[in-house]
Amino acid sequence: MPARYGPWQTVYGLFRRWQRDGTWQRILTALQAQADAKGLITWQVSVDSTVARAHQHAAGARKGGTANAKNQAVSTSSPLTTPSGAPGVG
Repeated sequence: MPARYGPWQTVYGLFRRWQRDGTWQRILTALQAQADAKGLITWQVSVDSTVARAHQHAAGARKGGTANAKNQAVSTSSPLTTPSGAPGVG
């Protein structure tokens, strides 16, 4: 950071204040409006249907793959089913 801007804490404090009070959003909105009025922005949306999977830990899986006692009790007491979905004989 150039010295002419002062201590980094001062600059960061101003940045955060502007972030909290919406100044940056207003600046962005105004710049987009100006560019749009001049025909410099093409508002196209591209949607990618690629599937992205989260890592197992990001999805709430427990480390080591073990479930807690409550979930284990529920899963072991569930009725057995056959591939057709009808209750099986266990």
